[in-house]
Amino acid sequence: MLWRIILALTAALVVAFAYIVIPLVLRVKRSKLWVIPGPPSTSWLLGNLREYNDSPRDLISDEWMERYGSVVRIHGFLQTPMLSITDNRALNHILTNYTYLTKPEYIRLDLSKLLCSGLLTVEGERYKHQRRILNQVFGSAQIREATSTFFDKALELRDLWTAAVTTAHESTRMDVLHGLNMATLDAVGQAVFNCDFEALKSDQKPNKFARTMERVFSMPNQKHVLVLMKNLFPALNFIFDPNMKLVNQAVDMMRGIGAQLVAEKKVELLRDGKTVGGGISLPEDRDFVSALVQAHINPDVTTGQRLSEEDVLSQFPTFTITGHETTSDATAWCLYELARAPHVQAKLREELLAVPTENPTMDELMALPYLDMVVRESLRIRAPVTSTIRTANKADVIPLETPFRGLDGEMHNSIEVPEGTMMLIPFMSIHRSTAIWGPDASEFRPERWENPPKASVDIPGIWGHLLSFGGGPRACIGFRFAIVEMKALVFTLLRAFEFGPAVDPADISTMPGIVLRPCLKDAPEGGSQMPLLVKRCEIA
Repeated sequence: MLWRIILALTAALVVAFAYIVIPLVLRVKRSKLWVIPGPPSTSWLLGNLREYNDSPRDLISDEWMERYGSVVRIHGFLQTPMLSITDNRALNHILTNYTYLTKPEYIRLDLSKLLCSGLLTVEGERYKHQRRILNQVFGSAQIREATSTFFDKALELRDLWTAAVTTAHESTRMDVLHGLNMATLDAVGQAVFNCDFEALKSDQKPNKFARTMERVFSMPNQKHVLVLMKNLFPALNFIFDPNMKLVNQAVDMMRGIGAQLVAEKKVELLRDGKTVGGGISLPEDRDFVSALVQAHINPDVTTGQRLSEEDVLSQFPTFTITGHETTSDATAWCLYELARAPHVQAKLREELLAVPTENPTMDELMALPYLDMVVRESLRIRAPVTSTIRTANKADVIPLETPFRGLDGEMHNSIEVPEGTMMLIPFMSIHRSTAIWGPDASEFRPERWENPPKASVDIPGIWGHLLSFGGGPRACIGFRFAIVEMKALVFTLLRAFEFGPAVDPADISTMPGIVLRPCLKDAPEGGSQMPLLVKRCEIA
């Protein structure tokens, strides 16, 4: 019996080698991408992926860009050529043509474990349909209405920190990321789902949902290489993924909350609707849950255009996760930069304290010039999402703003990309480019936004000449939501507290993964955290 199993496994490996590895090797050797300059491979199996994953804040991409230019050929899995692209015209092309330049399947499969089949993981017509329905929920009018919720949660967090900082004239070491996670979780619950998660009250009374979400965000992010290997070889999920039980528990809780909210909204909409002919005319509410339910049950919508139940429920984990984690991380990094730049912190506090209310309107908040500069600068050098990746589902020709001299000695003003090519877009390398931002590109200097460099205008981002929220039709749908919420948090906390470094900046590191989560270099097992010294603000 044993020899038959061994024989079967051997045969399976031979077949896999014949049908997968051999064609891959042949395709690699024939690729036209080898004409593009790039670094030598450091591993026959992983190419340059290991050094990319081991590089904090994707700094290796900066080195490649400086040495080889705005289009760099790197080695991927089994020496497959990949591209790292920072050329603005090429980026615009890639981000705009999202229908055939998509996220790689292995990335979408990994994201779907937590985000299900929501807006961030689907492609093609399914994405267009979901996006069209949800666009109405994240317009300026809806964000203006949500601003009071952002301030309510920011003020609640302020009061909790005030109670924690027991001595008025002394600093208290505090993990500010913990509180920000709870505040943004509550904000997304209230502003998007009209549901109070009571995460900020979780220290006073048991809150299983808040505790579960906190544990999820304390898990170490998986490295890109591990994600790739696990989706090429699914059996590795059972070996390398001890956190899946926790992830599944969190997903079940988020979908359960969503199912309850959807059921209640169905009853409400059908009760308030009017009978028209043989059907029901539903009221045109613009809140998140109403938009989903209407797209699911509205009789005026043809069956093929309706959202499925799976599409509806998948939006709850998608927007719970993406709606609060990136904002809390971005705000924590902003407070960190302010802690390291006391002169910037003092200048910003002076502007904020001049506002005669602790609960300004969205328009009043967005009119504060130095706050805007600080937030832009923080999102430039500490963008919560540092990069993205696309794969070509068909052969393409990508135009370039800056031609390059290939290894064949010829000048090239475009790239011929074979089907299956993966393209890395390192947002942070663009944000740190000295060619765009000058020799102090890596420094936190909000005043640069008084007169932004002309070269930044060509960056194809959806907001502020930056790629912090992506670009093109797949750019972050909730970028306005995130910006206003982040500003509300900084506004409230800077008026109440002074922040200082709690550890040597060299001890602050980042966890590998899609989101730039802060952690302590000497204590990675502690998960995501941002320790700062917090002191009550003394107002003259």
